[in-house]
Amino acid sequence: MKVSESLKENLRKLLLGVHKRLCPEVLVLGDSHATIFGHKIVRLHLRRYYLNVSSVPGATASGLENPESITQAVQKFDRALLSTRAKKVIIMLGENDTGFIIWYRADKYKIPVREAFQKTVATYGHFIRDIKARGFSPICVSTPLPTIQDGADWGEVANLRKGVTATQRQRTELTLAFNREMERMCRAESVPYLNLDRVSVGEDGLVKPELLNSDPADHHYGKRAFAQLLAEHIDGVLEDADLTPRRSGHPTQGRSPIPHRRGRGSGAGQRGAGGYRDRKRPPPAAHPKTAREGRS
Repeated sequence: MKVSESLKENLRKLLLGVHKRLCPEVLVLGDSHATIFGHKIVRLHLRRYYLNVSSVPGATASGLENPESITQAVQKFDRALLSTRAKKVIIMLGENDTGFIIWYRADKYKIPVREAFQKTVATYGHFIRDIKARGFSPICVSTPLPTIQDGADWGEVANLRKGVTATQRQRTELTLAFNREMERMCRAESVPYLNLDRVSVGEDGLVKPELLNSDPADHHYGKRAFAQLLAEHIDGVLEDADLTPRRSGHPTQGRSPIPHRRGRGSGAGQRGAGGYRDRKRPPPAAHPKTAREGRS
């Protein structure tokens, strides 16, 4: 039995290696929700591609400007961008922001929720534009809707977020607004955007029950339902990415999205020509080949 399992595993690795070499690569960057791109339903549907998923649990859109965030997401994403042979880059972030960080920051710093919201949108938008400027074809997928119900007291994520007093409906409305704003920004930048809100919202205005995880302590969508939903709608934006003009040259050539640490006297939010550090990059390859991150 052990030999049989070992042979199957070796065969799986062999086939994966062949698939990786023969199929065009698509890089996926995101938080823990992005692991859905590794589901067998999605992989089978997109078998013409090799899906390279770089997911960072707890990653936030707002934390993309902070190189010292707890999750180190921006550094991990940068390494993935530097090493990939992909031209298309799928990005899915924001659930940790609309479900917790935006509300947390508004309360901590005594600012309007709208101000924290706009800052997060700006940071996420800058990250997407920077990826495009580096020669990639970014594709943005909408942020999943909140699934943690009011008064929930189970699960690690629910415990981390229990200090947020916003109701599930308020968090849902913020997520829908976030997705609309990101879709508007992406359209202005000619970046394909997959908005799944229209097929994810139920009659009561909250997430559809069929998308909920069977484990009430898990804030992710049910894997099979989410994978099927994604498989049904992802083709259009991947085709749109083929039509999106890119800068000439190897995709990994260009600046890193990792910001400098701002010193004293530098204005918050300002990004001049020297706002991002340049790093030496390897020559073009011959083969064509959570929740606390937003804290300062």
